[in-house]
Amino acid sequence: MREGYEGTGPGAITPDGCAVELYTRLSVGEEPDIISAAVPAGAHILELGSGVGRVTHPLLERGFTVTAVDESAEMLERVRGARTICGPIEDLDLGETFDVVMLASFLVHAGDVEVRRGLLKTCARHVAEDGCVLIQREGPDYHTNVPRERLDPTGFTIRIVSAEPVGDGVDSIHAEYVFPDATWTQTFLARPLTKEQFEEALGEAGLKVDRYLTEDGMWVRAVKG
Repeated sequence: MREGYEGTGPGAITPDGCAVELYTRLSVGEEPDIISAAVPAGAHILELGSGVGRVTHPLLERGFTVTAVDESAEMLERVRGARTICGPIEDLDLGETFDVVMLASFLVHAGDVEVRRGLLKTCARHVAEDGCVLIQREGPDYHTNVPRERLDPTGFTIRIVSAEPVGDGVDSIHAEYVFPDATWTQTFLARPLTKEQFEEALGEAGLKVDRYLTEDGMWVRAVKG
């Protein structure tokens, strides 16, 4: 397990504390709608951190081609219909470019600054000159509105139990996912980023904001800058 990361519950747990079975149960939400509205029809999408294909599969159903990247072989075993590549995102260099590169799941908030830089450089390295990068950011009160919980429409409870500072602007986040038949927990490190800090991080990687796709600023379309 990576330092600062932990997961509990049934089944395989990845090095960053994610439970494979849990992610097969999570509902899709509005992500495919947001993505589809922001990119050309039929685009080839490089999905960084695809997990079990929660978003991959709806995108395939909408006619996109997806190359799914994840460091967990157990996660990628659940992906169907997409080319899959197993390995660390921050080291990825496929020698090809894509219409769309997607970095979701708040990965841009990695606690380690060097990891974040690597992730964004991977995005910049793989996006076509006229392509775009879609990034999912944390909500503005992600670290401050704790504890909080919400009931998913499919019948389970998601709780963000705590966000504890561990130094250097990083918080340790503890989350619980409670289903009628099982409970999973995940503890992980996350770095809050203001809009200005986020845009500065993009600039370091040679990217810039094209537009914010949602009113809360959580989904962003970036282009080469």
